[in-house]
Amino acid sequence: MPEIRVEFYSFANVNNTIRMRDGRLLVRLSDLLEGAPESVLESIAHILLAKIYRKPIEPAHATRYRRYVSSRDIAAKAHLVRQIRGRKHIISAKGRVYHLEEIFDQLNQRFFHGLLARPQMTWSQVKSRQSLGHYDPAHNAIVVSRIFDHARVPRCAVEYIVYHEMLHLKHPVKLRGSRRCVHGKEFLEEEKLFPELEHARAFLKTLSGRGLVE
Repeated sequence: MPEIRVEFYSFANVNNTIRMRDGRLLVRLSDLLEGAPESVLESIAHILLAKIYRKPIEPAHATRYRRYVSSRDIAAKAHLVRQIRGRKHIISAKGRVYHLEEIFDQLNQRFFHGLLARPQMTWSQVKSRQSLGHYDPAHNAIVVSRIFDHARVPRCAVEYIVYHEMLHLKHPVKLRGSRRCVHGKEFLEEEKLFPELEHARAFLKTLSGRGLVE
């Protein structure tokens, strides 16, 4: 049995880490979990040890942990912590080719009767192919990968990314038992209303190729 060192750490989210260093197991738990019941801490210990030793995680422990961190009280604290500790780099909504705020406003009128309050809009710092876009509720910001700010990118592809994130604004993540429902039935049905959905999705599949980014 290796020596184990456990400490609570002020992560920007409900994160927990474990690593082996010099024959010791170093564990960091989110300080949001300091008041967690013993049963929840036991589940966290099981999950972390299972991960580092590559063993299967028992469903009961996974469910107990998800239910606790998804509870209203912990979720509210985590949201506040992300706002205070997290950093959001807002670069600019105006790119070389596309202006995200203008696109948001146009889509808002076309599909949402102008009723959605516009969050912060920004292009990402890097031209990511992994994260094409996301809505960050903690900072009320929509971020779109700078890879789309290019003359060879069809406007419908940029509009679709923004429209998708606007749906996250309209349809927040819901909990079903212990699981998070990110794209619910209403979300998916409304996404199909985007006129150039198939064209936009077909273009997104080409991003795995080369030649798009200068």
